[in-house]
Amino acid sequence: MNTNLPDVVTREEWLAARRELLAKEKELTRARDALNAERRRLPMVRVAEPYSFEGPDGTVSLLDLFEGRTQLVVHHFMFAPDWDVACSSCSSAADGISGLRQLHPRNTTLAAVSRAPYPKLAAFKERMGWSFPWYSSYGGAFNYDFHATLDDRVEPVLLHLRTKDELGDEWTEDMRGSEWPGISAFVRDGDEVFHTYSTYGRGIEEFHNGYRYLDLTVLGRQEEWEEPRGRAVPLGMQVGGPGMRLPDEYE
Repeated sequence: MNTNLPDVVTREEWLAARRELLAKEKELTRARDALNAERRRLPMVRVAEPYSFEGPDGTVSLLDLFEGRTQLVVHHFMFAPDWDVACSSCSSAADGISGLRQLHPRNTTLAAVSRAPYPKLAAFKERMGWSFPWYSSYGGAFNYDFHATLDDRVEPVLLHLRTKDELGDEWTEDMRGSEWPGISAFVRDGDEVFHTYSTYGRGIEEFHNGYRYLDLTVLGRQEEWEEPRGRAVPLGMQVGGPGMRLPDEYE
């Protein structure tokens, strides 16, 4: 028996401990609600650039990506033009997009955008069996402007919302042209589009690898940093980890 598993107690003792944790969970829920409200109060920026994308119906605009709805959520999906397949971590997140029937009645569209030419996206999407909208920004500035592709020769660097000067030694020239995952939100007012929010790094981890389910379990995510240490063997399957694979490559 794994001696690092939780203590075995009576149902009554478990209920008492669970109620203590529930009080903390409620605090977190209230804090999350307050943070979400603060996020909704952020100011927004008018998007004036005439961005264009390629999709199944040819060239479309950013406004077209809304599909007539009021809100748009964009996954910045890492798939560079010279790559043969998409990023395994981004693919893990995409594999969790099971349907959009809960978003559309709330007047919200979800789409992915990558720099790879559209034929590559279409082929990979078919391979994975995905159904969400996926557009190519190949040859355009969209990825650079929203800091999903970083190149200080094209657009000032903003990595995790930090400038090149703020990054200091964390930014190196070999990072030029690097792809980064992220999520951006937009809202439209008539034909005007506004950028309301973007997040990167751990800001998008809830959309990866079933984390929301794994965090409820005794073994957790089975990553090196988790407490209590030594309970589970680290699998290297975290975002960017050596054990991460494309969704259809797991045995």
